[in-house]
Order: sequence, then C-alpha cells, then structure tokens
Amino acid sequence: MKLQPLLLLAPLVAALMSGSGCASSKPSVGTGSSFRGPVGLQLYSLRGQFTKSVPLGIEMTKNFGIQDVELAGTYNLTPEKFRGMLTDAGLNPVSAHFSYERYRDNPEGVAQEAHALGLKFAGVAWIPHQGAFDEAECRDAAKTFNKAGAVLAAHGIQFFYHCHGYEFEPSAQGTLMDLLIQETDPKLVAFEMDTTWVFFPGQDPAAWLLKYPKRWQLMHLKDLKKGVATGALTGSTDPNNDVALGLGQLNWPAILRAARKVGVKYYFIEDESAAAPEQIPQTLRYLEQVQF
Repeated sequence: MKLQPLLLLAPLVAALMSGSGCASSKPSVGTGSSFRGPVGLQLYSLRGQFTKSVPLGIEMTKNFGIQDVELAGTYNLTPEKFRGMLTDAGLNPVSAHFSYERYRDNPEGVAQEAHALGLKFAGVAWIPHQGAFDEAECRDAAKTFNKAGAVLAAHGIQFFYHCHGYEFEPSAQGTLMDLLIQETDPKLVAFEMDTTWVFFPGQDPAAWLLKYPKRWQLMHLKDLKKGVATGALTGSTDPNNDVALGLGQLNWPAILRAARKVGVKYYFIEDESAAAPEQIPQTLRYLEQVQF
C-alpha cells in the first residue's frame, strides 16, 4: 500500500524525463507552422569562409542554428578529420557533392569517402558537356548514374543528381530532364531539385515535383533576384542574383506545398552570393513565417 503513491507518479516521472510531459520545445531553426523542414545548409554558401578558415566556416554555420549540412569538399582535410570537426560542433553531415568524373571512373572510391564522412546521400551537380546538352550525353549520364547508384547502395548510401538548368533541352520525352529521370533506376538514383535551376530555364519547380513525386528526395532552397530574365538553358547566372527566400521571383508557398506533398526528405539553403552570410538568416526567418 505504501508503494501506491510512487506507482501513480511513475508515468509522470517518465513523461518528464522523456520531454513528453513538458511544453513543446522550441521548433528547429527555419521551421514554422507550415514549413516543417528539416532545413540545413549547403556549405558551398560559405565557401569563402571555409577556404579561409574551416573553424570559422563551421562556427558561422553553427551560429545560424543549423544542424544538417551538405558538403562541397573537405578543404584539404581527410574525410575523417572534417567529419570530426563538424560533429564536434554539433553539425550533421547528411549529403555531399562529388565530381561526375569520380562517379564515372571510380564510384567505389566515392562510396568509401562518403562512408568515411558519415553521409546518407552522395551526388553530383554537373554533367560535363560541350555546347548544348544533348541526348547522347544524357543517356551516357543515366548509365553512369545507375552504375554509381548500385555501388553506393551497397554501402547504404543513396546516390542523387542535382539538376542545373541545362537539362531542360526539348526532347521526344518532353525534355532531357524527363529522359534522365526515366532512364535512371528509381531504387538507385534520386534527385535533388535546385529550385533556381528549375525556374531559371523557364520551368515550374512545383510542377516538376508533382510530375515525378517519388524521385525528388532533396532540395536546394534558392531564390532568384527580381528582374533577372529567365528562359536560358546555360545552367549559369551571376551568383549575386541569389537573394534571400521571399525577396525574389519564385513562388515559395506553391513549391514548399508540393515538396511536402511528395515527401522531400532534406532541404538545404544554398546561397551563392557574396551576401550569403547576411541573407541566410533572412531566409531562415522567411521559412519560419511562410504560410501554405
């Protein structure tokens, strides 16, 4: 009988220890009532800072309140050393970009490096091509991606391709982007949508998410300055045309609604402009407040 009060208190104690009995904790940075994230940072956004001082780049990233990061190199550090520096700072390396040539010539080497970095995803952001991207180059890339995807899958890592705008050349399938998606194995090859590199060639990011709902697992959140002309298939524009989300041309409520519907797993802010250190906090605040 004397133990009964303690037994009655046990569920409350367990709830308090687990946090379930407390008031809800503060939402993760960059998330709000509509956008739930998770939102991270592509570290290329701070390439100047990381090149100058890796500890400086890491500290800046941490100070944004961000935890998940996508890598674009290790700044002459071994994968193990770079991973250790990130994790010691509370940063979680989720994804990284490696060159097309490495996937083509030595996918096993990429897989081993990705494993050493502790990645869930490893991808590529540019397919080498001369002049306009053509069907032969597209089909060759699809074969390379399927092969690389199989090698990485054996290590428990998901391969992905990050679109860059030039893939929207017209083709019998609609565009070469359609062909690339259709010719790659859904189990081995995922896709990362860079929103600007869908919008800049004159396409609708939300429509592309919904067109291939099971393929887009990652997303680069990037906005394009108002007044910049669209419709070019070059895959290139002035990096300073990147602006904080909500200040540019893209329809973020529609894009984020579609991304949530199709189940995008990770969102990474990528801001290539010189003003990125000032614009990244603006983007995070926008994501916290946007409604859709």
